[in-house]
Amino acid sequence: MKIKCLYASTEKSSDALYLSGISIPDDFLVLVIGRRRIAVVSQLEYSRVKRHSRFSEVYEMSALKSKLASSSQLQKRAIGIPEIIASFFRSTKATSLLIPYSFPSGLLFEVQSLKLPIEIQKEPFIAERALKTEDEVNYIKASNNAISYGFRAAKSALASAKIKNKRMYLDGSVLTSEYLRNLIDKAVFERGAVAQSTIVACGNQACDPHQIGYGPLKPNELIIVDIFPRSRKSHYFGDMTRTFLKGSANDAQKAIVQSVQKAQKNALSKIKDRVKASRVHSAVIASFEGDGFYTGRDESTDSYYGFIHSTGHGVGLDIHEAPSLSKSGNSLKKGHVITVEPGLYYPNIGACRIEDVVLVTDTGFEKLSSFPYQWQIQ
Repeated sequence: MKIKCLYASTEKSSDALYLSGISIPDDFLVLVIGRRRIAVVSQLEYSRVKRHSRFSEVYEMSALKSKLASSSQLQKRAIGIPEIIASFFRSTKATSLLIPYSFPSGLLFEVQSLKLPIEIQKEPFIAERALKTEDEVNYIKASNNAISYGFRAAKSALASAKIKNKRMYLDGSVLTSEYLRNLIDKAVFERGAVAQSTIVACGNQACDPHQIGYGPLKPNELIIVDIFPRSRKSHYFGDMTRTFLKGSANDAQKAIVQSVQKAQKNALSKIKDRVKASRVHSAVIASFEGDGFYTGRDESTDSYYGFIHSTGHGVGLDIHEAPSLSKSGNSLKKGHVITVEPGLYYPNIGACRIEDVVLVTDTGFEKLSSFPYQWQIQ
């Protein structure tokens, strides 16, 4: 038997949060032994965790140390987390201790000193997290609903903005990425979610997919708005992206947006239970190349252009989790919740990304996000 071991707070570890079902802000010990889900916590947390968590067994740290001291030759002050782990390991006759890459290095050295056989398990550490329950699907849907209010705030601001001297003005002030981001984050917060690092990137800034954007927003340029907040109540993320343009789009910009819209539809048409995620990703590449959009590297600027990221990723208690819609992606399964977010990035033309979240079903998908795709705003 192999024991899975975590030592972290629920703020640091989504695996710990998933197993506990409640917030535990201080680091604590988690052991998964077969069907047993064990937590060892402080006196401060003991009663609450015992009453409200999902753990099948909850131990108070000091009391457990006293119990172990009475059954061994160790004094209580000599018993710490490593000795507690060793005690469970030996009592269950385990063969190996599985830890995640994020396991604290200092604690790892101490556990190693007790001569326990240790394996580092690749992600996902708690594999069942990838398949979402009905409740989890509803949590993600609610977070995406909060995002739709953020998009409404953004679209309303862009619609109200006035164009003057190659700038956009809202209520007499220059409309900036920072100002629009604040409007979005406030709207999302009022719907129960917290958005961090919301992307509002215009023109060439948007050609770097994770550039959050800064400075004045420019008319007649593509603006990527990517919102991915976490629910304050459920802790589950939502994730949606839309691309906007205030003013008049040129033919090159129109071609990029139309190709991204087409690629997303092609990707969605491939999604269903037991389909290879790599096949979905390949469908996006083929769609883009069929439209004449290729991916490459500009040697003069040492930068990449075209479709420069994966088609999507799992979403849940982490914003990025299994499975991955990439060239190395494994088979999709009924119950996976994934983003589908093709994008094109061409400096001096602009960038477009469109992203929605879907639940994989037996025969296709169920969309868990909703906001119109109208992108040109006069």
